[in-house]
Amino acid sequence: MKKALISVTGLDATGIIARVATCLSELNVNILDISQTILGGYFTMMMIVDLSGAPVDFDGIDRALQPIREELKMEIHIQRMDIFDAMHRI
Repeated sequence: MKKALISVTGLDATGIIARVATCLSELNVNILDISQTILGGYFTMMMIVDLSGAPVDFDGIDRALQPIREELKMEIHIQRMDIFDAMHRI
């Protein structure tokens, strides 16, 4: 399984989760875990996803998220889980 961590932050608006989840679904990326909250009008979401079924590589998924970044004016970052785990291991 190839996992990644996706973080989404920015001003709250209707449809953020739907827009990101739809994009991932179209790429056959499975959402394994998700957490979201709104703090003082700012939306934050963290997702752990499985990239194994995607027909494109990691960079292709990142490029597919670009229109959403622009449309919603959100920060959307994707990071490989193995790199994330290595950075946070003591």
